[in-house]
Amino acid sequence: MPKPAKSVGKLVPKVPKVPRVGVPGVGGRRAAFSASTKRDLVDVAERLFTENGYAGTSLDSIVAGAEVTKGALYHHFSGKQALFEAVFERVERDAAERIQAALGAHADPWEKSLAGLRAFLDVVQEPGYRRVVIQEGPAVLGYERYRELEERSTFANVLDIVQSVLDAGTWRLDEEMKQIFARIFFGALATAGETVSISSEPEAAAQRVEAAIGFMLSGFQVLVENGADLPNSLADRP
Repeated sequence: MPKPAKSVGKLVPKVPKVPRVGVPGVGGRRAAFSASTKRDLVDVAERLFTENGYAGTSLDSIVAGAEVTKGALYHHFSGKQALFEAVFERVERDAAERIQAALGAHADPWEKSLAGLRAFLDVVQEPGYRRVVIQEGPAVLGYERYRELEERSTFANVLDIVQSVLDAGTWRLDEEMKQIFARIFFGALATAGETVSISSEPEAAAQRVEAAIGFMLSGFQVLVENGADLPNSLADRP
């Protein structure tokens, strides 16, 4: 009886699979182009939000300024509010870095505190910060989101100032109490920034704020130099 014929598939030799190789550098170039597009959108949006405000700035004007399509914008952001939030975060981050640099230039706690205060007062007089962060931020983002983003970027600097001032004394405070001091000071600075921002004479307002907060800091300095006790409810001296 004849043997059954072998299937054609078994007679054809197997060809080894050739691995798929991407074009060198294409992925990197695409990522770089995407990052550049996003940066251009944020740059243009920051300028337009500063000049015209949130309501006065359209997505059409932003994409025209960045020379991209709306599709490119929606690839990176869900809409105008999301783009505004990206601008807000960058303005706040840049401000925090400047204040941090001013703090880092001083070891003395009192000089450090005043340097940080002055850097902050310089920042709040700048048009971009005044418009995006102080004037537009709460309304566009909502108060809770606004506070969350603001604390994320600047609270660490406030805590650094408060820590330096409190550590200058011989008091022992737990972390919770230091946080309370920092939040009180943070609230005072936020109010001070708004006062300067909405003033018709921001430079003069900044000088008054510096004098007022400087006066309070000098009171702390006197307490430290005189070895004053804090109430037992706040701290115990060794």
